[in-house]
Amino acid sequence: MVHHSGSIQSFKQQKGMHTSISEILKEKSLKPSRRSLPCLAQSQTHPINLNHFLSVPLSPEPKPEVEVLTQSISTSCSLLPPQTAVDGKDHYVEESEATTCETRVDESFLLQKPVTRAKLEARTDSLQGKNPADSSGLFFRDGKKRIDYILVYKKSSPQVEKRCTFEKNLRAEGLMLEKEPSLTNNDIMFVKVHAPWDTLCKYAEQMNIRMPFRKKCYFTDWKSKALGRFHLRCRQIKGWLPKNPMKLDKEALPDLEETDCYTAPFSRARMHHFTISNRGTFFSNSTRSRIVHHVLQRTKYEDGKSKMGINRLLGNNTYEAAFPPHEGGYKSRHPIKTHGAQNHRHLLYERWARWGIWYKYQPLDLIRRYFGEKIGLYFAWLGWYTGMLIPAALVGVFVFLYGLFTMDSSQVSKEICEANTTMCPMCEDCDPWKLSDSCVYAKVTHLFDNGGTVFFAIFMAIWATVFLEFWKRRRAELTYDWDLIDWEEEEEELRPQFEAKYSRVERVNPISGKPEPFQPFSDKLSRLMVSVSGIFFMISLVLTAVFAVVVFRLIAMEKFASLNWYFVKKNWQFATSGTGVCINFMIIMSLNVVYEKVAYLLTNLEHPRTESEWENSFALKMFLFQFVNLNSSTFYIAFFLGRFAGRPGKYNKLFNRWRLEECHPSGCLIDLCLQMGVIMFFKQIWNNFMELGYPLLQNWWSRRKMKKGGGGGQNVENKSQLPAVGQRLESAADERPWTVLQFGFTTIFVAAFPLAPLLALLNNIIEIRLDAYKFVTQWRRPMPARATDIGIWHGILEGIGVLAVITNAFVIAITSDYIPRFVYAFKYGPCVDKGHHHKNECLRGYMDSSLSVFEMKETNSSQTRYCRYRDYRAPPWSQVPYEFTLQFWHVLAARLAFIIVFEHLVFGIKSFIAYLIPDMPKGLCDRMRREKYLMQEMMYEAELEHLQKERKKNGRRYHHEWP
Repeated sequence: MVHHSGSIQSFKQQKGMHTSISEILKEKSLKPSRRSLPCLAQSQTHPINLNHFLSVPLSPEPKPEVEVLTQSISTSCSLLPPQTAVDGKDHYVEESEATTCETRVDESFLLQKPVTRAKLEARTDSLQGKNPADSSGLFFRDGKKRIDYILVYKKSSPQVEKRCTFEKNLRAEGLMLEKEPSLTNNDIMFVKVHAPWDTLCKYAEQMNIRMPFRKKCYFTDWKSKALGRFHLRCRQIKGWLPKNPMKLDKEALPDLEETDCYTAPFSRARMHHFTISNRGTFFSNSTRSRIVHHVLQRTKYEDGKSKMGINRLLGNNTYEAAFPPHEGGYKSRHPIKTHGAQNHRHLLYERWARWGIWYKYQPLDLIRRYFGEKIGLYFAWLGWYTGMLIPAALVGVFVFLYGLFTMDSSQVSKEICEANTTMCPMCEDCDPWKLSDSCVYAKVTHLFDNGGTVFFAIFMAIWATVFLEFWKRRRAELTYDWDLIDWEEEEEELRPQFEAKYSRVERVNPISGKPEPFQPFSDKLSRLMVSVSGIFFMISLVLTAVFAVVVFRLIAMEKFASLNWYFVKKNWQFATSGTGVCINFMIIMSLNVVYEKVAYLLTNLEHPRTESEWENSFALKMFLFQFVNLNSSTFYIAFFLGRFAGRPGKYNKLFNRWRLEECHPSGCLIDLCLQMGVIMFFKQIWNNFMELGYPLLQNWWSRRKMKKGGGGGQNVENKSQLPAVGQRLESAADERPWTVLQFGFTTIFVAAFPLAPLLALLNNIIEIRLDAYKFVTQWRRPMPARATDIGIWHGILEGIGVLAVITNAFVIAITSDYIPRFVYAFKYGPCVDKGHHHKNECLRGYMDSSLSVFEMKETNSSQTRYCRYRDYRAPPWSQVPYEFTLQFWHVLAARLAFIIVFEHLVFGIKSFIAYLIPDMPKGLCDRMRREKYLMQEMMYEAELEHLQKERKKNGRRYHHEWP
């Protein structure tokens, strides 16, 4: 952060301010920080329908706007408004504002405008007088200067002095400003910002922005040339074959220029090295916005070491919003195939955001060019995850179909359906029931608990490793293609809240060497302890909610089992599980609202130093809260349901009132499957509605209210009445946690629900186009930011992959009946002494072996003498009645052995695969080294050629050696 002298002399204040700004810009480039989520505009409100403002013509026949350096402070403080031929008075700037600026602004706070800036403005003013074309909203009123950034403020805001000083210093830094009123609210004013060519060059050099200077050449010897000819032949043969329907044709992206060029940090002294065919398009719109944002972050509005930056002005309500504009409308009256795309936004809508091209690959280069590398990497990761879900979904469907086709032939299902066994009552007031009554339940259980369950669990554990390892390779290719290999994070600016809280305590920054606010360790530790306590309190709240659902299930179990309605009474287990899952889902969605507010509160309480630290802390809390909220009930069903129920005659009761739930004789896996299916399905529907349906309803309601108000915007007074387009800026931060949680659902309990990858695949196909539609049409354009990876989420994904192996091992060993069936087939079944035979033959008698006998007389029941229950206990006529049998201990030992063998086997395979797959392809490493060498040679040759041309031009003697 810039530090200035505290001198009271105005001349020293001017000199100190100007020197500090220029010095910090001469230092090594400070690039955008790496953040874990897509970066959206850091503003507090959304202005009145910006898309409408940017798509309609402005005032007809505007007269040129003139700025003179020698104007008085009151005149230069506020830009002259547009004037019509009829009335030359100021229609847009209040006289009170100009008067306030004249009386309040201290000249010592202002940066001195360079002489070159005055010459540039004079040249621009002369051009503005020549029949300016009508603007479509993307340019200034002269129709020539492009809008690179937009600031929004309210004329009723009391922060007039800060705003005037800030805008003066922006013009002194080389930016051009122009004001325009809102079409729907008389209190809203837009400030359009334009960066001229000289300003762009200056800051591009100071920010070390890499720009193209020569086309890449890969073939350096005859072998490479021969290989190139071979690839050319292969391409010709491939052209005769049918086109891949997943890919977009090159003709579909006509406006996307080739990016396959060597790049180097921009330098005005070596401008002749770079390929500058058109000054208007040399710097892309996203690069122009980055440069303007860089200036906005480092321009002062008051005298003081921390009185600078647009973020602080947004925080104190000097400005309502600050963001780069979209490139015009996203729709056109004419077809894109015949008339082409109007702009990149229109091209993105037609080739990316429309639902009709859901099966096409994403145009990542165009997304990166329009929205920046961070959002480009987000969609690249989401697309890669979606593509990798295809094989997982196919294998999951195959396992499900295997269970479907073998459902009727399953020996366990046959024995349950044909059994005449009397089962013990499931509640205190219930009657005994027949095992054959649960025939349908047993068949549905076989769909998810069959011979393919273990194979699918191992496959998904390996799949998670392969997915992450190949994503590292994909990320390396993208960072190379997008010229991010040599990009490093800069030292981020401090958050205004951090500066305000700790401005009294300072410490020298070890990177910049300048004093900055410092948070003492004791204060940091105490705040961290409070935050951790809040996290544990919220987790305890989740566990309390899960306990309440468990109590509800116990009450509902008794009511449904003793109900007079025959259908419900016969299927009371489905009814209990279904209602319990629905109530649990409603609790989950209700607690999510509370979690978000608590996460904001705890994160702000910690006072993170930088914006990226705030985002990482908030994202971690949100993931932790939502993970516990979504999975706590799932863990209960998987590992605790039916484990502590007891036995007939000695049941364990909750509060000495309600008997604990028991598992069905065919297992508890169907309850776990139902829990996962309902949560995944309804959660995805709810998220899609909140992301698209709810904002559309808000927009429709806002437009309806505006029409009722006469369209003048007089009734739109507060932020809650503004359109919902782009108003929920944190919604993009909610998408990544849910995607990661979905990854957890897909891998952690996949042994219980093999259709989870298929549901995730369908959801992600919708999610990609839904996010694309929102970014292109519903939200204002986010600030283009750079990043080289997905940040903190990669570590979370790797942790989920490890947890998935452990969880699936326990699900198969404890929740599923795979191990008991395996022990029976090889130890107690009819195939023990006959060798290996057909699977169903070896499992004959398994159901009878897994049920124990209870004498009903012990409970004073006269209905029947004996009943059966699910357990491995001795019969009542044995010497030690109701003690665990030897088969129980064999099954327990087999379960523990399976967990150990499964975990070691899968972790060994995962480590071996991770070792075999390098993070960066070898060919890419060779290309990077080769291009680094060629770039140095080309820079040397280009400089030599330039100097030789200069000598020839000046008539000096020509030498071949280096001058």
